[in-house]
Amino acid sequence: MQTESDEQRGQAAGLLCYILWGLLPLLFHAAARAGASPFEIVAWRAIWSLPLALALVLLIGRGSGLKALAAQPKELRALFVSALLIGFNWTLYVWAVDNGQTISASLGYYINPLMNMAAGALLFGERIDRSGHIAIGLAAIGVAVQGVALGTFPFVSIALGASFCAYGVVHKRTRADAQTGLLVECAVLLLPAIAYAAWLEHAGAGVFGHRSGATALLLVCGPATVLPLVAFAFAAQRVKLTVLGFMQFISPTIQFAIGLADGETVTPLGMTSFLFIWAGVAVFAVGARRRMLATARRPILLED
Repeated sequence: MQTESDEQRGQAAGLLCYILWGLLPLLFHAAARAGASPFEIVAWRAIWSLPLALALVLLIGRGSGLKALAAQPKELRALFVSALLIGFNWTLYVWAVDNGQTISASLGYYINPLMNMAAGALLFGERIDRSGHIAIGLAAIGVAVQGVALGTFPFVSIALGASFCAYGVVHKRTRADAQTGLLVECAVLLLPAIAYAAWLEHAGAGVFGHRSGATALLLVCGPATVLPLVAFAFAAQRVKLTVLGFMQFISPTIQFAIGLADGETVTPLGMTSFLFIWAGVAVFAVGARRRMLATARRPILLED
């Protein structure tokens, strides 16, 4: 039986998880200033995540599940697709952060939960209530205004939100747990990551092993990828998903603040787009809380 202290520890882990994800741009900024390109950052992120992901799977006793997964080609094919999606997401995110588009990246993660809601309705028959329709509508208006503010389609925001949404959809269709799935995904990304790192070394363009500061930062990319997942897995077992749903907006808020602190500008029209997005987020959060309270008040029916 779960105690109040268990839930409090879960909430603390969830808070830690989303704060760490929100602070990732600082790591990528530092690595870029040390000379690492976005693609080199992603390559070493994948390389150093693998041993940590393997250690995590063995530590929590999921080794038998990994063996069972190896005998399921359908599951492996799904995880191959999810690896491509998360690889694309990582690469675009790091590129955006290192090219002065952290605020655009944060927009993608603000709208991601609303994309998830729409995907749930379209692909899994999940019901969207009135507050959900309003939230999605406000987000759509915000994205349209952002496009006008940029003078072009907001590719970075939409691609980040959509790729992470698709990643979630693929995982929802698999039976692999988050830790084992991450291990397989890192294994899929390992060979291209090693090949790219080797090419950089051959071309004399890599910084890993040549600059101590850059090497240390690239080494940190592994724990920075895996540790938030450990915290999230701990929290997900002890905290209501609705509560985690509220917490997930911490990350893009931190990212938005980092973008502003880094000197990125937001035009009045651009800020208007965020106001629509934030309004959609607020409606989403209020609706989720209302559903949570309604579920908590629902009487338990006992059968004879």
